[in-house]
Amino acid sequence: MMWASWGEFWAMGGYGLYVWGSYGAAFIVILIEIISLGRGHKQTLKRLKRMKAWESQ
Repeated sequence: MMWASWGEFWAMGGYGLYVWGSYGAAFIVILIEIISLGRGHKQTLKRLKRMKAWESQ
């Protein structure tokens, strides 16, 4: 596709809200997933440390 201006690019032929909204929603979901994975990783490390300390008693 060829656009004559940046305004036409952002409008995406009248579907700009759908297109950019979809990109935004996907970005938010991916960001939430990354944050969730990081928290889960930290919790797992804490559990492993507790288990190791418990086993050494």
